[in-house]
Amino acid sequence: MKKDSSRSVVLYSAVCLLLMTAFSARAQNPPGVSEKTILIGSCSALEGPSHSLGVETVNGANAYFSSVNEEGGVNGRKLKLIAYDDSYDPAKTETCFNRLMDDKVFALGFFVGTPTAVKYVPLAESNKIPVIGLFTGAQTLYTPLRHWIVNVRASYYDETREQMDGVWDKLGYHNVGVIYPEDAFGAAVLGGVKEALKTHGAEPVKVASYERQTANVGGAIDTVRAAKPQAVVVVGPPNTVAPILKQAHAKGWKPLFLTVSFVGTDELILEAGDDAEGVVITQVVPPYYLTDLKGVALYRRTLSKYAPSARPNFVSLEGFVDAVVMVEGLKRAGKELSREGLIHGIESIHEEDLGLGSQLKLNYSARSHKGFDHVIPTVVRGGRAVPFTDWSTAAPK
Repeated sequence: MKKDSSRSVVLYSAVCLLLMTAFSARAQNPPGVSEKTILIGSCSALEGPSHSLGVETVNGANAYFSSVNEEGGVNGRKLKLIAYDDSYDPAKTETCFNRLMDDKVFALGFFVGTPTAVKYVPLAESNKIPVIGLFTGAQTLYTPLRHWIVNVRASYYDETREQMDGVWDKLGYHNVGVIYPEDAFGAAVLGGVKEALKTHGAEPVKVASYERQTANVGGAIDTVRAAKPQAVVVVGPPNTVAPILKQAHAKGWKPLFLTVSFVGTDELILEAGDDAEGVVITQVVPPYYLTDLKGVALYRRTLSKYAPSARPNFVSLEGFVDAVVMVEGLKRAGKELSREGLIHGIESIHEEDLGLGSQLKLNYSARSHKGFDHVIPTVVRGGRAVPFTDWSTAAPK
């Protein structure tokens, strides 16, 4: 009897120890992490006039997460993306962020837009939660270094520098105008244009703003047109840039129009139709139809399998690439996940080839949270954004 009693005590103690160990392991997991799952949160424009940008970004990210999950997840944990709508409206950002905090997500990603991002950044920093991949190139996200913010794409300063160097040096266009929305996005791109022109000892010949998220652009068009610029940088999402192009062309005004990647190239072409022809758009990822690039081919296969109704485009490709970066960081963070570990994991990525071309290699460090700095100029020809290296081919015909 005494032996049986002793064995029971030993067995009981062993069970208790196992339970305590398991409980302790669970208790040590950070928010959003269980033994089987990692929760990632997103706020973006899933509704409203700019919804295509948020929907496509999330489509690309979800497709990659699904492929990773089918292969067993990250260190045995499946990824779950919780995506909420903020309608690209700064007034909705705090509510959206708080919903994700209530859901106890581990990290954040796939946010869309500058006016919303500048609201999310201080919230993320105060909560010490990583944000990986934002569909915006606003300089404030890059400088100064923000420990909890990881950018993947090149900045708007990179894009506008490519544009201004091209029109100034290659085309000889020295009179540049800017039409921009009255928000943080407009200010960010305008700042990039001014900074780029400053290196040429110049400034825009005329700038004019319009009310964000509206098609009330006639006044801005007339103001800039009066200065007779040879090239005009038009800033906005597709639902506002398309009306600018249409109204400008209807007035018989056809300078070289340029815009940055945030415009959502494919949606712009859809909304503007023939009026998109000849517009120069700088891209931060390669064209999604260049399937000779391994990374692009992987994106196309993955999107076709996990989001068969979605059409390939620049925006969802960027969301896909952002997800690749997040997953690589999670893998490098190891089984014992922590938010700080995710940041360190991404900082350890050096000269990582994602199959997007020799000039698009990821390169992070503790001093730089900017993955890419390469920009690809494209011009709309026949309803498609075509990359070019010779700026003379982009001159209005």
